[in-house]
Amino acid sequence: MTENELATAAWRKATASGGTGGDCVEVAPLSQGRVAIRDSKNPSGPVLVFTASEWDAFKDGVSKGEFNF
Repeated sequence: MTENELATAAWRKATASGGTGGDCVEVAPLSQGRVAIRDSKNPSGPVLVFTASEWDAFKDGVSKGEFNF
């Protein structure tokens, strides 16, 4: 992964973030099926990058309520 890939990524706010500007995350698809996540309030801050299988496991855990949201 290159910094250029993150800089040109098509970031979008998560639908669960709502429109109130509160605790929001943004996600962006990357090459090779990877997904990047960042804090929308700090777009130049740290980014988490998940492989396709890690992202699928994360989404599965969210749908099963494993993270107590």
